[in-house]
Amino acid sequence: MAQYDRWTPASWQLPTEYRGDSLEILARIKAAAEGDTVPLRPQVISRLGAPFGANWSPYPSSDLMLLWVLGRVARVIGVYPAANLALLLGSLTAALSFYGCARWLRARWEWALAGALLFAFTYQSFHRGLNHLFFVYTWMVPLTLLSAGLVATSRRLRLRGATGVFCVGVAAVIGIGNPYALFLYLQLVGWAVVGQLLGVRRRENIVTGVVAIVVAIAAFFVVESHVWLFTADTAAAPPIVRNYGGTERYALKPIELFMPPATHRWEPLAFFGQRYARWSDWRSGESFAPYLGLVGMAAFIWLAVVSFRAVLRRERLPGVALPAAWVLAFASVGGVTNILAFFAGLNVFRATNRFSIFISALVLLFLVTRISTWWHQRSRWWSIGLAGLVAAFGLYDQLPPPAPDAKKVRIAERVASDLEIGQKLERQLPAHAMVFQLPVLGFPEVVPPFQLTDYEFFRPYLGTDTMRFTYGSLKGRSRGRWQRDTAALPTGEMVRELESYGFAALYINRRGFPDRAEHLLAELTAAGRTRRIEGRLGEQVIVFLEPAASPKLPLARAFTFGRGWHESRPGEPRWAYGPATMSFFNPLPRALRCEVRFALRALGDRQVDITLNNRVKIELTLNEKRRELVVPMTLEPGVNHLDVSSRQPPVRMSNERDQLRCFAVYEASVHPTDDAPPGVLAAR
Repeated sequence: MAQYDRWTPASWQLPTEYRGDSLEILARIKAAAEGDTVPLRPQVISRLGAPFGANWSPYPSSDLMLLWVLGRVARVIGVYPAANLALLLGSLTAALSFYGCARWLRARWEWALAGALLFAFTYQSFHRGLNHLFFVYTWMVPLTLLSAGLVATSRRLRLRGATGVFCVGVAAVIGIGNPYALFLYLQLVGWAVVGQLLGVRRRENIVTGVVAIVVAIAAFFVVESHVWLFTADTAAAPPIVRNYGGTERYALKPIELFMPPATHRWEPLAFFGQRYARWSDWRSGESFAPYLGLVGMAAFIWLAVVSFRAVLRRERLPGVALPAAWVLAFASVGGVTNILAFFAGLNVFRATNRFSIFISALVLLFLVTRISTWWHQRSRWWSIGLAGLVAAFGLYDQLPPPAPDAKKVRIAERVASDLEIGQKLERQLPAHAMVFQLPVLGFPEVVPPFQLTDYEFFRPYLGTDTMRFTYGSLKGRSRGRWQRDTAALPTGEMVRELESYGFAALYINRRGFPDRAEHLLAELTAAGRTRRIEGRLGEQVIVFLEPAASPKLPLARAFTFGRGWHESRPGEPRWAYGPATMSFFNPLPRALRCEVRFALRALGDRQVDITLNNRVKIELTLNEKRRELVVPMTLEPGVNHLDVSSRQPPVRMSNERDQLRCFAVYEASVHPTDDAPPGVLAAR
């Protein structure tokens, strides 16, 4: 942890990052520590998404088992030390994995160690840090390459032997780990099986490869089973949206393998990165991640020269040449990944630049095994010295400059402010009191307003142990729709509603308002809510409310748009591009009688069918004019699905995006018509 200046016990009490994606990672560790993210169970975060809890079951989770372990560790040493330990273990396990594979391939120990250090601190993985913690864990990459190599070429591989058990064990562990690593693992082992079928057809190799693939896929589906087993709102849009454009933007650009980062410690190399940042119009937020480092670049060129010469001489290619060529062909922009995304819709693995870590492992394995062979009969001490020199030079090149003191001070100040405001909050409110957060934000991956950064609303959750907060509900889910509806009310009415729901306080982040929430705070003062706490940095304000003694459960005021709809545009209705769904969450223990007020239109004359919960069906004739109607409905407890479809096909208005249209909805508001008794929240 020297790179992060973690030399003292006090420094270990601070995270290395405290904004953006790192806050989600810290929140996940805290949720695991509180027992909310146990594998094979519903992923409901009890202290988020108040009052119902934040149901993250539909949100695919990377490295869920690793999170569970970190949660157990955090129970003992705390969330921030656990996160620091996780970073340390990520680099350590990567180095050990590479070293073991290099030694298996008969590299000398000093060169295996040098390669292990360079691989563990490859820019692709190490620079991600806490923001992308799970991509720091690259130990599976060398094991993937070794497993694929054994299936492809070993003459001693047996399914029930040591190497067979090793291959199947690696498959199981990779299956429960990072899906990106699993995706490329399946490709490489799959090609190894194909090579056997087209070549010597050794039965044990084929069987072992097939079993490993099946085990890896089965392990993935088991650990991600919460997505299928515990998702109630199946009509909702997916929590993370990917498209073809993202597969081009985040694909591997081969030039980036050789492009030093703009923040490189050597100014001549940083110059090229800065130029690339200025000149390139087609960059993602991970532009410099594929950088191989100077040693890796030299190894890549050496491998390319040797492979080219072997092709010309019709000699055997180096063992790492074919997998390296496949990774380049698959991951590069315009390559196989874009073909699959465009024609088959496989765009979930959009950031194929991350596969450059496999190229890094391949070229470093080539380097250390070649030098070990070449130096076999030469002086051992010269070999040790040269390996040490190469490792030191490569690490100095690959490691980013240490974080400036100003950043460390800023992190310390924000953490201290959050802990202080959290302690004050918990002293003045009973355990499990609910806090409504403003402005209302969805989760995950939303564009926050004004100066807010994404996931910033996890900060009060991290600074407390018993308070319950509204942030964390998955975006696009009817379960959390009531938050937006309530926040849209006039301030006085919003306060009365929240108090009737049992909320004890408002959390306001000034950075989310153009006037730093001064107008809102003035209205709260006028409403008699003057008791407040303000953080030492002037960013966060807690305004205390007067919760009802017998609170009721909140109801949304409208249906939530799900699958089949284009994104909303200001001043326009919500257009559907085919059969579409909406949903409504009824939290009451009984059915809710209500009127649903629709306002709709269509593109041309159309017959439109509206179906509630696959039972009640309404047939409408729509045209270009807005049509309003009121429909009495009975909404069952839980999630209710409203399916809307047109009997005529959609029409493309132009070749621009989001122009395939058939009908549109202006309004689908819900108005209860019975005196529904308030649902009393159970004390925890």
